[in-house]
Amino acid sequence: MVSLICTLQDHRDEVYWCAFSPTLLATCSGDKTIRIYNTNDFSELPFSPLSGHRYGVHCCSFSVCGTYLFTCSTDALTIIWSMATGEVKTKFEHPGGSPVRVCSLSPDSSLLLSGASDGTLALWDFHSKKLRKSKAVTEATVMACCFTPCGQMFVTGCTSGDIKVWDLDMKQLYAERDAHDMGVACCHFAPQFDIDFSSVKFRLASCGQDSQLKVWIVSQHGAAACEMKLLHTLTGQSAPVLSCAFSSDSELLVSGSVDKTVTVYNANDGVLLHTLKRHESFVTACAFSPTLPWIATGSMDKKVNVWRIADRDSGQGAGRKLSGHSRLLVSDWSEEDVLAWLSEEGLEELVTTFTTNNIDGPELLCLTKETLASELSIESVGLRGKVLRKVEALKAELTGLDAPDEFLCPITREVMKDPVIAADGYSYEREAIESWISAKNRSSPMTNLPLPTTLVMPNRSLKTAIGRWTATQ
Repeated sequence: MVSLICTLQDHRDEVYWCAFSPTLLATCSGDKTIRIYNTNDFSELPFSPLSGHRYGVHCCSFSVCGTYLFTCSTDALTIIWSMATGEVKTKFEHPGGSPVRVCSLSPDSSLLLSGASDGTLALWDFHSKKLRKSKAVTEATVMACCFTPCGQMFVTGCTSGDIKVWDLDMKQLYAERDAHDMGVACCHFAPQFDIDFSSVKFRLASCGQDSQLKVWIVSQHGAAACEMKLLHTLTGQSAPVLSCAFSSDSELLVSGSVDKTVTVYNANDGVLLHTLKRHESFVTACAFSPTLPWIATGSMDKKVNVWRIADRDSGQGAGRKLSGHSRLLVSDWSEEDVLAWLSEEGLEELVTTFTTNNIDGPELLCLTKETLASELSIESVGLRGKVLRKVEALKAELTGLDAPDEFLCPITREVMKDPVIAADGYSYEREAIESWISAKNRSSPMTNLPLPTTLVMPNRSLKTAIGRWTATQ
């Protein structure tokens, strides 16, 4: 079941793009502005709307932690905004001054990619703020680009209908000609991927003017060999499909169309689950929240709809209503989240003390009776004991007694905080697998076979799924 949570009607022109961070929703529009909403109550932040572009804003994207927002526009600029203050941190002008249609940030937030109307790409180093490489990749307009989850490759889609795969040196690895007749509108990689001993396999969604949504398997064999194979062709919409996105756990796929509908599919088998019909014009944008079962959709009707997908495992709306801080792992709580937790647990008298000492989530979990007494100067023995009992209850939630097995590290058998994928295809707690390898164990903890490489890659989608599960406990 999918239910409409709210409709945002602040833009004065058509909405081009939507993007979520763990706590914010960003929308951009032909009215030249970007609006930023708090996902707790969908109130606009004090510095919203952002007004730094001279023309319509085509695309927006958050850094992984939501610290920065990236936007691009017909004015040839890609702007980086601080989400703490709303200030402009950096402006990148596309080489040649061509209108920028799309931008994408690498998973580790180190590289920024922008595609323009003249068929050129620009790859920027985010930290040094320098242009790494620029290249003409098509004679048509670049409408779509996105990085693979490992960040070592990216794809582009253009109005000619081709999808191309590139390495970070902009060397073309593969080209799928006429992937979409009359043009590609959008593309997005599933966060989860498969690793075997000879290749890495990614799922790519693409959509276009042919009214189709397609799912591809992009396989990388070694450093240079790459191929694409069509897995599904989804035809649940009757007009050009303008946007698509995978959920953070890679289980769902959403798309928006000129026929004014939003469709939600099972991403594994391509089965159509829901068709949503609350927009009054073309649906130009769609995005999943990384921490909540929400979809945002934007339209030429100038509206943004936010939808809630009922929990697929526990029934419709099962469980208590969660406050903002409960949507994250405790280790990710900010100082404000800790203060909210104190109030919920009846510990309001400690708010001033915790504020003065800047206690955030990690520090909360490390509190002891000694630190409560000596560093926080809490004199009451009873109050110290109450705090420690509450903290121990939080820790108990993280021990994973009832956690799904896939959330537990195979080595420690505890809920993972920083899951990574090793070369054997299994996910482990980073510290545990690195300790295993550093002890000169070059074999897999699961299969006992040799590991072809000791490199590990972050499993961000699993981390998000664990956070979502933890929030419901």
